[in-house]
Amino acid sequence: MVVMKYNEALNRALREEMIKDPDLVLIGEDIGKNWQGAFKVTQGLQEEFGPERVRDTPISESAIIGCAVGAALSGMKVVAEIMFGDLSALAMDQICNQAAKQFYMFGGKGSVPIVVRLPFGSGGSYATHHSQSLEAWFIHIPGLKVIQPSTPHDAYGLMKSAIKDPNPVISCEHKFLYNTTGEVPEEEFTIPIGKAEIKREGSDITVIATSIMVLHALEAANELQKSGISVEVLDPRTISPFDKEMIVNSIKKTGRAVIVHEACRTGGISGEITKIIMEGAFDYLDAPVKTVAGQDVPIPFNPEMEKWIIPNKEKIIEGIKTII
Repeated sequence: MVVMKYNEALNRALREEMIKDPDLVLIGEDIGKNWQGAFKVTQGLQEEFGPERVRDTPISESAIIGCAVGAALSGMKVVAEIMFGDLSALAMDQICNQAAKQFYMFGGKGSVPIVVRLPFGSGGSYATHHSQSLEAWFIHIPGLKVIQPSTPHDAYGLMKSAIKDPNPVISCEHKFLYNTTGEVPEEEFTIPIGKAEIKREGSDITVIATSIMVLHALEAANELQKSGISVEVLDPRTISPFDKEMIVNSIKKTGRAVIVHEACRTGGISGEITKIIMEGAFDYLDAPVKTVAGQDVPIPFNPEMEKWIIPNKEKIIEGIKTII
């Protein structure tokens, strides 16, 4: 094992796949040698592979994804970075109506092997237009896979799988995970898209958390262990498709569920997870399913207001205690 940062794990995955496949290119704003990506994921890659394969683009998200789709249909593989995930709104036609539908529209003859990388999430006073968690937008679109890794290990393994996938994958990466560290095996590996992981075994309640909320859920679980409450923490890792079997089996074991995500409560992915639980493990529930999520308000600039609307360890503990 080697210890590396989340952004370093992504960088390693990109580099290894670029070495293997000369048709793999990276495109995005400021990803080249001058800035090397807003969160340094593409550091050193333009120097190694050249500006033809690591391409700086104009400030036009629709152009970035439009170029990615066209290149993919022409035989390339593309990893496209949108500097802030919120700005994917400017490329929704290209993502949802072009990339996602090509395989279906042309009877399997036109695949679009692209990965759209979306740094998202709050915590830095980036305000309303640069702090949202919009992953639920994409799971509504058939033809898109959506990954949401929470650790360097998962970021590496899922990115490798995403690049190898013949159809579009949305990679939702929380901005405040990039500098977190964790162990990653030295040898190459992949993590199958659609496979969840139990991050912590428990017997009294299951917390299903995504992205950076996995870290907060683990903190809450450690705190509650002191009170004799055994919390299982389940990380879906992929939110389209969900690992329904692992979610259902965990609820059958514990009988209780708290779902945690940073995105707004209304229309968030907790509704889909609740549906999985109700359809697959209803008879095993000893309490209602609880959701701990962001408030239904725009993300404020003020740091104290921002903290107030976003889930944290204390809010997760409170949510758990209401049903246990």
